[in-house]
Amino acid sequence: MTEHTDSSSAGPIEAQESDSPEPGPEQHASSPRPTTSRPRIAAANVLLSAARRLRQPLPGAQPRIRFEMPPEHEAVAGDGSDAPFGSPGPRMSTQHPLYMGFMGTVGVGVALLVYWIGSNTTQLLLWIITALFITLGLDPVVRWLEHRNVPRAAGILLSVSALAVAVAAFFATLIPTIVQQVTQIVQQAPKWVQEFIDSEFFRSVDSQFGIRDRISQELEKFVNNPEAMGGIFGGVVGFGSTVANGLFGALIVLVLSLYFLAALPAMKKWGYRLAPRSRRPRVEALAEEITGSVGNYVIGQAAVAVLNATFAFIVMSVIGVPFATLLAFVVALLAFIPLVGGMIAGFLVTIVALTAGWQTALVFAICYFAYLQFEAYFISPRIMQKAVAVPGAVAVISVIAGGSLLGVLGALIAIPTAAAILLLVKEIFIARQDSR
Repeated sequence: MTEHTDSSSAGPIEAQESDSPEPGPEQHASSPRPTTSRPRIAAANVLLSAARRLRQPLPGAQPRIRFEMPPEHEAVAGDGSDAPFGSPGPRMSTQHPLYMGFMGTVGVGVALLVYWIGSNTTQLLLWIITALFITLGLDPVVRWLEHRNVPRAAGILLSVSALAVAVAAFFATLIPTIVQQVTQIVQQAPKWVQEFIDSEFFRSVDSQFGIRDRISQELEKFVNNPEAMGGIFGGVVGFGSTVANGLFGALIVLVLSLYFLAALPAMKKWGYRLAPRSRRPRVEALAEEITGSVGNYVIGQAAVAVLNATFAFIVMSVIGVPFATLLAFVVALLAFIPLVGGMIAGFLVTIVALTAGWQTALVFAICYFAYLQFEAYFISPRIMQKAVAVPGAVAVISVIAGGSLLGVLGALIAIPTAAAILLLVKEIFIARQDSR
């Protein structure tokens, strides 16, 4: 029975195979089987399997623990039956003497602790503020790249790399120029000193007051004084430590900027969660307005500084002002300081241009200060139209106050800080006063 069934089932297939004609040499030539693609397919399968194995976790490996945010609307336990730790008990009355005394003592202790930490970590706080300022300045660039379908990680890497390359190019151009010009000054200094000694003015003064003998005595005392020589050595060591601390600080700021850029959305989200839930939309709107205006201000001020330095370099190169490259970098740095930076840069370059002749200094002063007027009325309003808007008197006062407190960094962040304070006063205090 089984043999009959097998033969009957196999019969049609064998018949079809027997009826089908044998493929001739012409058919073999017309439809060859692709044998060369089989090794490629096999290699692709091997690569795919290797990629799957690499993506699989190692045996015994655990996923990395991440600090995640709780849900937006967390369920509230009613009687404590569903809560894993039970429901909280009643709070102590805020009018209780023990509560008031304890909390007052804790408040004073926390204030003293915050003051002690702030006074001992001033440098770290400055690094953090600088990194946040750079982060808010680069965040609009990263978001612009995200809108162009560039991943945020790649946008952060491109932005920070461009900033690092610009800073490296700045120092790579500045340091050799400074070394060359200092070398020239050192080589020319003995000649200048000898010419001054041989001049009639010095001879007349020396004959009256004995300056040459006095200088020789002071030099002998200085050389024979070990404390003075130790002070020179200490100054050299101090300069080296200052340079090392500057490089270390630049590295710390770069690393913090990377972390802040990567975690900026999460940082904002956490900050918004600290506000009451009913106020979060308003807090988020105000915070986004402030951070967006700060970012636009940083980018706009950088563009204004680059244009300012480029124009100054072109003018200095045409009229023959010495040290044009070095002075252009000085102009770019000072142009970052709003309102007064361009004026200070113009006066400094004009003084240096006097060494090439009063005609050269006059031409540069006319061209540069005319450009500052053009910049104030045509360039800055178009670049800063999406940035902050601060009254002139408030801007000047804030820049002076920021420079007095934090130096150049304080002057840079003074106007965005003033704009943020004005916005908060307008939207919170004045709105509350108007509603009364």
